[in-house]
Amino acid sequence: SKPWIETSYHGVITENMDTVLLDPPLVALDKDAPVPYAGEICAFMIHGQEAPFEAVVLNKTSGEGVLRAKGLVDCETQKEYTFLIQAYDCGAGANGVSWKKSHKAVVHIQVDDVNEFSPVFREAIYHAAVTEGKIYDSILQVEAWDQDCSPQYSQICNYDIVTSDTPFAIDRNGNIRNTERLSYDKQLHYKIMVTAFDCGQKRATESVAVHIDVKPVCKPGWQGWNKRMDYEPGTGSKQLFPKMHLETCDGPLSAVRAMVELQTSHIGKGCDRETYSEKSLQKLCGAASGSTDLLPAPAASTNWTASLLTDSGRDSDLIFRFDGRQASNVPERVVPQNLTDQFTIATWMKHGPSPGLRAEKETLLCNSDKTEMNRHHYSLYVHNCRLVFLLRRDFTQVDTFRPAEFHWKLEQICDKEWHYYVINVEFPAVTLFVDGVTYEPYLVTDDWPIHPSSIDTQLTVGACWQGGEVSTPRFTQYFRGSLSGLTIRPGKIETQKVISCLQACKEGLDINSLESLGKDIKFHFNPAQSVLVMEGEDLESVNTAMGKVSYINSRQFPTAGLRRLHITTTVQCFGEDICISIPDIKAVVIVLPPSEPRITIAGSDRLVKPSADLRGATGVAPFKELRITSTVTKSDGTVHRPGVLEVMHNLDYCDVLVIGEELNPEHESLEIHHSSLIGKHLDATNSTSGISIYGVDSMAHYEEALRQVRYRNWRPATLTNRRFRLTCSELNGRYTSNEFNLEISVLHNSAPVEHVNHMAVQSQYMRPVHHPLMVHTLNSHISGTPPAATVVIVICIAALVVIVVLGIYRLHSTHLDGSKREEDGAKDPKMDWDDSTLTITVNPMEVREH
Repeated sequence: SKPWIETSYHGVITENMDTVLLDPPLVALDKDAPVPYAGEICAFMIHGQEAPFEAVVLNKTSGEGVLRAKGLVDCETQKEYTFLIQAYDCGAGANGVSWKKSHKAVVHIQVDDVNEFSPVFREAIYHAAVTEGKIYDSILQVEAWDQDCSPQYSQICNYDIVTSDTPFAIDRNGNIRNTERLSYDKQLHYKIMVTAFDCGQKRATESVAVHIDVKPVCKPGWQGWNKRMDYEPGTGSKQLFPKMHLETCDGPLSAVRAMVELQTSHIGKGCDRETYSEKSLQKLCGAASGSTDLLPAPAASTNWTASLLTDSGRDSDLIFRFDGRQASNVPERVVPQNLTDQFTIATWMKHGPSPGLRAEKETLLCNSDKTEMNRHHYSLYVHNCRLVFLLRRDFTQVDTFRPAEFHWKLEQICDKEWHYYVINVEFPAVTLFVDGVTYEPYLVTDDWPIHPSSIDTQLTVGACWQGGEVSTPRFTQYFRGSLSGLTIRPGKIETQKVISCLQACKEGLDINSLESLGKDIKFHFNPAQSVLVMEGEDLESVNTAMGKVSYINSRQFPTAGLRRLHITTTVQCFGEDICISIPDIKAVVIVLPPSEPRITIAGSDRLVKPSADLRGATGVAPFKELRITSTVTKSDGTVHRPGVLEVMHNLDYCDVLVIGEELNPEHESLEIHHSSLIGKHLDATNSTSGISIYGVDSMAHYEEALRQVRYRNWRPATLTNRRFRLTCSELNGRYTSNEFNLEISVLHNSAPVEHVNHMAVQSQYMRPVHHPLMVHTLNSHISGTPPAATVVIVICIAALVVIVVLGIYRLHSTHLDGSKREEDGAKDPKMDWDDSTLTITVNPMEVREH
């Protein structure tokens, strides 16, 4: 007979165990029992799905068996198994032949879960923000999950706040709420730790951090900006508000307009500009030559400004202040005599409203009769906040009624700010430029030309000279305000490009990565780039654009200090809604002091030259081995390790002064050939006091020019030496070099003598060291000298006297020979008597003495 088993079985196995509990139990019956073999059960066979189970016979006679797993069963991998099982009897004999098998029964096994996994939060960290003063039903929801396969162990049944004493609670679904009203002033940030439990009460191994920011009650305005931004010189364009954004409290906006204003009126002449002298600036900007500076720095040759009040701006920016009582007559030798139909007058002016109801004329520049009469030939004056230029032509030039007074009415004239005024005269047309912008006169009045006379004229700055119609000639129509860089150039007018260069600000607002601005953003700068207006309809685009607003200062050595920023914002809303008001922003940019350069001039400080070299056609080059370097001291981030770096920058003048008696033009000169300045932004002037090379140019070009300076003396017989002092400047004296003294010694001897003076090129950072102990020892030896040694010393002294007498005689003979050669016009071979090969050592660690 065939064995018999149940038609189906249901089993349960716990994961990670191997025994299966079957219902009903696994038992096979055979009708052939109790016949041996034929009535016994020998095996159970499993079919299908490659089930990881096996069936084992426990008792052949009773047919009992057991089902077990071949390996560990994982519920998370598979929760259920279904397969077929079949029983086999032992057949007809011991060898198992003629086995009979039962029908196939279905076995369904369910894997029971074990709580082996802990809950895990879906986020590593949670963030939320709440507004102060509100009670929230749910601030945010945290969520954890469990890898276990059964609902009992995979579901999260509870959450808990681990952090104690917090004004928050959490429910079983993970919703966090506040239990009391929060205050921004009391605490603006909370961090709480939260854990989770599954339904088997297994706790999460790691708690999660929840950060809750408390925001103040929503107030429209800009957020995420700092009141102060430090600007390091030389760093280019630096963003002012990289993280700034506009909070609108969900207002229905249609457009935003923001105006950023950089306030620099307290810096120099209205902003940070190059502070070179007017001559140097004009050469730098490519202006036509031939201008006359009517307000130069007071000096021996420019003494007419010495009596004026100077308001020395920062960084050597020369400013003259007129309070209604100062004026100055310009010497006749300085006054341009040939004003034609074309000329230019330019000046910086700062002027406010005039006191009184009927303000008097305030004259900047006036050319009037010196005596007898009171005719004004040309003048520039302010009257009732109007700028007026008067130009009366001579009768010999024109004999008809012609334009004579040109009037401009501008806000800039009385706004108490610095502005750059340029008047271009192309008679009969006159054009005014203010800060590079063109203005035509609103009124032009005609007048008759001035009849010729033999009366001299007087050019005056700060008032007008009244030489006639009064008992005592005096100044009148005094100016009240500040002037700087007042120049007049006859024969030519300035171009727009040159005018823009002369008044250009070196600092201003900027936009980083202009191409990345949104297409809907519109922006506009004023000419000085001190005001930026931005408009946009999309709030996100406006926020991005404002984050790119930057400050830039292109000067290598900018004026340090504070610059104020002012941002005003207007918002347009949809429909008839009341629009929100955005408070103004006030911030500052602090321009940090630049590292001050130390300009060092080095070279041989004593030259020995034969007199024939001085008489030569080209003379001698005192500075041909000159070297100019500049260094700055910068910290490397540590307090005790400053580093010294060599820097390259421009110079604006180098002066060579004669020490001692001035040059005698009858037999000596100090000059530079014009060809040495070609290709450079340099010019030179010389006098009996020395030579000045000026213009904004590199140190290398100044080196080349100074090496071409020649000293010549065609009667050097009575000359023993000549001494010169060289100093160089950057930014009109803001940074000056050391005083480099050079002495040329004249050798009146035809015999060539090789001589190298090593002391002349001693390194500047080496200083002679005196040893008092050695001196004392020497003196003590001398004081104790025995009589025999005294005799030796007396003999040595006598020998020395003989040598000195012979030397004097030799020099006298040489002098006579040199004089005779001069009379015969003979030329000695040119000998280069430089002390030594030039050695330049700049000690960057040497402390500058003040």
